[in-house]
Amino acid sequence: MLGDSFDYTKEAIVGKWMQWLLLVVATVLLCLPLLGYTLKVYRGEKPAPEVSDWGTLFVDGIKYAIVSLVWAIPLLILFFVLIGAALWSFINTAVVSVPGSPAFPGNPALVIGAIGFYLIIVIIVAILTVFFSTIGVIRFARTGSMGEAFNFREIAATIGKIGWSSYILALVVLFVAMVVVEIVITILGMIPVLGIIIQLIFIAPVSIFEARYLSQVYDAAGPA
Repeated sequence: MLGDSFDYTKEAIVGKWMQWLLLVVATVLLCLPLLGYTLKVYRGEKPAPEVSDWGTLFVDGIKYAIVSLVWAIPLLILFFVLIGAALWSFINTAVVSVPGSPAFPGNPALVIGAIGFYLIIVIIVAILTVFFSTIGVIRFARTGSMGEAFNFREIAATIGKIGWSSYILALVVLFVAMVVVEIVITILGMIPVLGIIIQLIFIAPVSIFEARYLSQVYDAAGPA
């Protein structure tokens, strides 16, 4: 799948410099057209689709952004609860000395324990969100229905057909590959002035690679 995704991405941009330029423009425009283009890849279009019909790309990109935001809401809520709980614990366990008022003894271990517990919950929810939202977004791309992005029964059924162990392994492989790519891009990005341009032009290829890979993972479940 990694090899196929690389070839797919290469086919989309190498030798097609005008298309690559259009993808850079799509990135500059708040990434919305790029998100719309990514949905085309998720639909399994092969060879790599052309960058065209900008109105549709914008609309699909906005829908994609909305779906992603909805999926992120529980995690965002937990994150802000974590920050609030950490601040509240710190305030209530800090040693406060006010003239005329007793000092409140602190308990650093309790603060660290509470923060650690909340952080574990956030991490677990984040992992589960990635597992389900990944398939949900592709379901949205394939069906054209935003509601299908949150059809938990069908999402779980699709993951079951892929196999939970195979699915998790596929995501881990992608994560490792993306970390390596991001490290290389980050290093190149340190080049003064030119680094920003390098980072900008590689956002689209990386997005296409990832979308193609995940599309293959989804297809491993077999016909819907």
